[in-house]
Amino acid sequence: MGEYREDIVNLLYLISAVLFVLGIKRLSAVRTARQGNLLSMIGMAIAMGVTIFEPHVQSYELIVAGFVVGGLAGALLAVKTPMTGMPQMVALLNGFGGLASLLVASAEYVAKPEMPAFTLSTTALSVIVGGVTFTGSVIAFGKLQGLVTEKAVNFRGQHIINLTLLVLGLALGGVLLVDDFSLRSIYDSIGIVGPPKITLLIVLASLSLLLGVLVVIPIGGADMPVVISLLNSYSGIAAALTGFVLSNMVLIVTGALVGASGIILTQIMCKSMNRSLLNVIMGGFGNAPVASGPAGVSGADIVVKEIGVEECAMVFDSAQSCIIVPGYGMAVAQAQHVVRELSELLEKRGCVVKFAIHPVAGRMPGHMNVLLAEANVPYEKLYEMDAINEEFANTDVALVIGANDVTNPSARHVPSSPIYGMPILNTDKARTVVVVKRSLKPGYAGIDNELYGYPNCLMYLGDAKDAVAKLVAEIKSNS
Repeated sequence: MGEYREDIVNLLYLISAVLFVLGIKRLSAVRTARQGNLLSMIGMAIAMGVTIFEPHVQSYELIVAGFVVGGLAGALLAVKTPMTGMPQMVALLNGFGGLASLLVASAEYVAKPEMPAFTLSTTALSVIVGGVTFTGSVIAFGKLQGLVTEKAVNFRGQHIINLTLLVLGLALGGVLLVDDFSLRSIYDSIGIVGPPKITLLIVLASLSLLLGVLVVIPIGGADMPVVISLLNSYSGIAAALTGFVLSNMVLIVTGALVGASGIILTQIMCKSMNRSLLNVIMGGFGNAPVASGPAGVSGADIVVKEIGVEECAMVFDSAQSCIIVPGYGMAVAQAQHVVRELSELLEKRGCVVKFAIHPVAGRMPGHMNVLLAEANVPYEKLYEMDAINEEFANTDVALVIGANDVTNPSARHVPSSPIYGMPILNTDKARTVVVVKRSLKPGYAGIDNELYGYPNCLMYLGDAKDAVAKLVAEIKSNS
């Protein structure tokens, strides 16, 4: 048995990796998503079991303590966090992944400083990427939670400082590759008493933590969905690098899967917002220079036509087609269930109802899809932006619920707008637009939506859940 142990361990790791791949594939469709989660959980259980019972594991007290504390914390977060808080929770989980990679790689270096050069290089990179991921995710959490200003924070020479920190970090990582005797010779040759390598490792970790803060603070709150996706990729890359440090195949595979899928999703998000991936990576996303041109319409110039529930119900009385555009306002109000009730009521009256989902609606990729699935809205009724945008021109009513920035026509023709160039949902081309909104305040990007002053736009002010519930009751009373 002993002579086949390594082969058996590798086989179990391979099975675990295959289960992860199958799990991710099944997560791509709503109907198979639960199976995907289950397969991934089985794969993780196998990987953890194999790792825990490795012969070099001598004590289980700390492992059990970690399971208990981590399990309780995870369960508490899962129960207490509302659906609107999921982006913040994902940001924190990304950060914890990065911090774990930093700590594990550092601990391995402290325990075995005489590593092969390749392992030393992956250790340094794991510390750098893990540190950037941790503090970057904490700042993203703070922006989403309102603890840190959602506006882009900039100062002169920001990119130069970031680049300098990165180069300095890589240089320190290179120093870790030098053996102690050679390093001491280098110190002697330049006449200094240099710090030991452990101190250099601490400095490297500190630089990476600082770099994470500086990379995310210049990014505005409206771009947080892309940032979360990118940090998710970073956490996977950090985990894969740590897998090389530990010579753990399954950690390498899973980290690579997370890193690659995160980069692909980030690229898709960038395309949806007409941004450059390089600009995101360099940390200047939310503050990219904008072209000169005419300014957009200010809030004072926008004259809205406010309607009450009776007038709103009359709009839907004769509607034969309706496209519902959900946004973060629907998520905050937890209005997805009553919105589903409205859609079913309209369909019973002969109206064709569809849902239009912008790729960056809400504050996290797929946020709206999850909310509507929670309310049992059939997945077939959900349409991506490119698939439904042409249909708005032939639609009687476009019902916008809290989706501000992704319906703002200024993105098409106001070069000075922060969202200029971002593809939007063509709600303004519908025959009538009804906007359900709590107030006339600007959206997350901080700019006024000129759609609200368009001749075909009607404003139905109120909390989304309460307003749509009243609309449902009014339509029923008119039947």
